[in-house]
Amino acid sequence: MELPWLGEHCSERSCKQLDFLPLKCNACGEVFCKDHIRYEDHKCSSAYKKNVQVPVCPLCNTPIPVQKGEIPDIVVGAHIDKDCKYNPAQQKQKIFTNKCLKPGCKRKEMMKVVCEQCGGSFCIKHRHPLDHDCKGSSRPISKAGYAALMRASQPTFKSPEAIGVPSNGNRQHNRYQLHKEKRQTETVSVWSVDTP
Repeated sequence: MELPWLGEHCSERSCKQLDFLPLKCNACGEVFCKDHIRYEDHKCSSAYKKNVQVPVCPLCNTPIPVQKGEIPDIVVGAHIDKDCKYNPAQQKQKIFTNKCLKPGCKRKEMMKVVCEQCGGSFCIKHRHPLDHDCKGSSRPISKAGYAALMRASQPTFKSPEAIGVPSNGNRQHNRYQLHKEKRQTETVSVWSVDTP
């Protein structure tokens, strides 16, 4: 049994179904059934008012601000005509820009390969210091670096027994000998001062 006075017909031209629980589109204000309520389903002409997606320029890939009520296609078109910073030359930029510093080598690498000793950029073939005749760092060495080099170049100290210092039992004897030698050197220096 049909009750034509209850409900409303779908506003979609191809449907016109009588729906007892019709849904009203919040963009265009027309009534639709559950199958045509989405903007895409009834091809809503006012969907851009409710669609809050930010359009992106297809050329420069920058988001373009759109005010409420504006049609995104028109705003994007205006951006392309006036403000677009699209540069077709940027697409053809060279990928391999890191040239090898080894004389005679013309290879270029995608990534920079830096020598740890001299800081130069080299290709994979010449990345090791021996492969590019590395001269080392041309920078002056810091105080801490200089001290570390000095420590490394000095001979290591030997144990007291290795250089002839006796163990604890003979310390008194050594002190006496040192004292005796010191007195002899003092007397020699005094005598040498007095004699012309």
